[in-house]
Amino acid sequence: MTAPLALVTGGVRRVGAAISGKLAGAGYDLALHGHSDAEPEGELLATLKSSHTDWHGFVADFNDTTSASALLTEVIKHFGRPPDVLVNSASIFGQDDLSSIDPDALEKHMSVNMMLPVLLTVALAKARRNEDRGCVVHILDQRIRNPNHDQLSYTLSKQALSESVKTLALTCSATMRVNAVAPGLTLTAGEYGKEQLAEITDMMPLDILPNPDDIAEAVLYLARAQSVTGQTIYVDGGANLKSFDRDFVHLGKS
Repeated sequence: MTAPLALVTGGVRRVGAAISGKLAGAGYDLALHGHSDAEPEGELLATLKSSHTDWHGFVADFNDTTSASALLTEVIKHFGRPPDVLVNSASIFGQDDLSSIDPDALEKHMSVNMMLPVLLTVALAKARRNEDRGCVVHILDQRIRNPNHDQLSYTLSKQALSESVKTLALTCSATMRVNAVAPGLTLTAGEYGKEQLAEITDMMPLDILPNPDDIAEAVLYLARAQSVTGQTIYVDGGANLKSFDRDFVHLGKS
């Protein structure tokens, strides 16, 4: 039997790579998207080799909204079939707020973080008209439930993508299920000290922060959950149940 095919945008780095690795281990073929390169490294590359995954990398600049249909066309041409699963993981994360937001930054965030996932979803729904029902999973952010005033363009773009879940689930229901995963603070790149991370962890209702594998597990569940659509799973240690005045990077400092 032909293995199911998953397209993971932003699928070779950070959380996207964890999602790709989880799907590879579950027997999926993989179309891996990257912004400037799509070469998997480290743990993901090892997983692809050990699981004998049929994979291929695709480069697409999501600043160009026409890249959505072009990317899907390339994936279908290479694998000879449309993806069964689309994970919209690629995103940008700016640092603007009320005092610094500008039209260009807002437009760029909306294009990459909201428009491209929606356009890819719609294009895939059309491409799967003669196929069994497929699945889309948007990667959101726990802050969509209780936003703060930091990273304003990013937050607005993720809120817009979140609002698309139920609408797309209805619109695309003949060919696709559409769901989302909303992670909390997961990977840090040196912005947080050890004591600060401990303080932030103590703020969580579950006293834990999620790891990339937790998010990947939720994506895999939704990929397989044939009776689930229009839903968002929060994978955040319970962070969405509380309201924080600032982004986590500003909290827990002495």
